[in-house]
Amino acid sequence: MKKIEIKNLVVSVEGEKILNGINLTVNNNEIHALMGPNGNGKSTLLATIMGHPSYTVEDGDILIDGVSVLEMSVDERSRLGIFYAMQSPVEIPGVLNLDFLKSIINAHRDEPIKLPELYSQINTNVKNLKIDDSMIRRYLNNGFSGGEKKKNEILQLNLLKPDLALIDEIDSGLDVDALSVVSEEINKRINDNFAAIIVSHYDRFFNLVQPTHAHVIIKGKIVKSGDNQLVERINKEGYEWLLAELNLTAPVAKKQQPIIGGIGCAANKGNNGNNK
Repeated sequence: MKKIEIKNLVVSVEGEKILNGINLTVNNNEIHALMGPNGNGKSTLLATIMGHPSYTVEDGDILIDGVSVLEMSVDERSRLGIFYAMQSPVEIPGVLNLDFLKSIINAHRDEPIKLPELYSQINTNVKNLKIDDSMIRRYLNNGFSGGEKKKNEILQLNLLKPDLALIDEIDSGLDVDALSVVSEEINKRINDNFAAIIVSHYDRFFNLVQPTHAHVIIKGKIVKSGDNQLVERINKEGYEWLLAELNLTAPVAKKQQPIIGGIGCAANKGNNGNNK
C-alpha cells in the first residue's frame, strides 16, 4: 500500500452524524497524529477506515492506492494491509490467545504457518514487549490488565506487519516502563512500507513516537493540520487558542458507538455496514 485517501467522508451512527466531511491523505513512511477534544470523531474515523459495521458512510470515499474500500468487509481490508489497535480490546473467554494469534496470521497467508515459525515469532515478540509468556496460554484479554491488553495489541501488529496501523489511544493505561516498550516497538515498524494514524491526548507518547503530520478534529471535521509543532502547542496551550482562531464555540462531546470486537484481524466476514 502506497497511499490512503479519505475524501469528504461523512459518517453517522444510529442516525446521528459524527463525521462531517473528513479529507485526509496518508502516504508510506508517514505518522499522522490525530487530536481533538473527546467525542468529536477521532475513534469514529479509525473505526470507519477499518469497516466497523456500526458506522454508516453517508457520503465520500476511502481509497487505498486509488481503489475504494467501502464495499470491502473487515477481513478484506485487513488482508489489504490495514490493522486497528483498539482503545478497549474486548475480552473473549474460551478463546486461547495462542489460537487467536495463529488464526489471524493464517488468515493473511496462502499456506498455514508452521508451528516452529509461529513459536519463534511469538517468543521474539514476548521478549521484546516484556510480556509474561503465560499471557499466550490464557484466554484472549480475559483478566488481562490494561497494560497487558495494549501490549497484546502491539503483539498482533508485529505478527501481522500491516502497511497501515490505526492506533487508538494505545498509551492509555500504560505505566512509564510499558509506554517506553510499546513506543519502541511502534518505532521499529516505521519504514518505507509502513504508515500510521495515531490517536492520543498525551505529549509523552508523541515525544516517543514523533508524528510527521498532525491534525485536529473538532465537530467531525479536520480544522487544523500541521506537524509535530502543532502537537506541542496543543499540549502546552490546549484548544482554546484554536477555537478562538477559527471562531468556533467549544465542542459538545457526542455519544459514540462503543468500539469492540477483534476488527483489527481478518476474523469478521460479515457486512461492513457501509451505505453510500
